[in-house]
Amino acid sequence: MSSRETIEPISILVNGQTVRVRAGSSVAAAMMLAGAACHVSVSGEVRGPLCGMGICMECRATVDGVPHARTCQMAARDGMRVVTG
Repeated sequence: MSSRETIEPISILVNGQTVRVRAGSSVAAAMMLAGAACHVSVSGEVRGPLCGMGICMECRATVDGVPHARTCQMAARDGMRVVTG
């Protein structure tokens, strides 16, 4: 791909909110754009992506019905449905 080519945006749903991101963006990035926390810890703390490598597990969310998906390691695809919390 040349540097002049643009990557078309795609749309995913994050907690029912449509978020447009560039194709190839991580699901975690889309969640951050939506202002959505990934989950809440057992002590009630709001959690979000930390390591960006899938090791810390702080970016987990339900993606297309699959719980505990590591969103920092997933490329967003048009029409994905993400539920956090």
